[in-house]
Amino acid sequence: MKKVIFILVLSLFTVFSFAQKGKKRIAEFNLEKKAAIQGYDPVAYFTQSKAMKGKKEYSTNNEGVRYLFSSSENKELFLKTPNKYEPEYGGWCAYAMGLSGEKVSIDPKTFKIVDGKLYLFYNAFFNNTLKDWNKDEANLKTKANSNWKKITQ
Repeated sequence: MKKVIFILVLSLFTVFSFAQKGKKRIAEFNLEKKAAIQGYDPVAYFTQSKAMKGKKEYSTNNEGVRYLFSSSENKELFLKTPNKYEPEYGGWCAYAMGLSGEKVSIDPKTFKIVDGKLYLFYNAFFNNTLKDWNKDEANLKTKANSNWKKITQ
């Protein structure tokens, strides 16, 4: 009987922990209409080297964050290793995160893959932050990592 109670308590704790983590991620991530990357397919950045709109019929949630995919194949790749495809800094502008730790919206078509990670950037009104990122990438990346860690703690 003690084993059954222990397993039940452990199961409830696990479910509660995942629910809390999902809520925290939803609050931290850049979500538009409840979808990450403005509905763009995170896997396509890696497999096709371009931004592709996802479709509602190919969607999934990863720890509370909803992703859309352009194909069932991309969805399956994501499900195998979601952390490989999720954007850095919750999908916020990498340059702004490095410069000031701010959560700034992005243009999903302005991106860069660095060391197997997806970085997204603001690009509007003659201000393409990817260009500025490229000028001081190593320093900005270090600062962005530190700033994001402070946000997510």
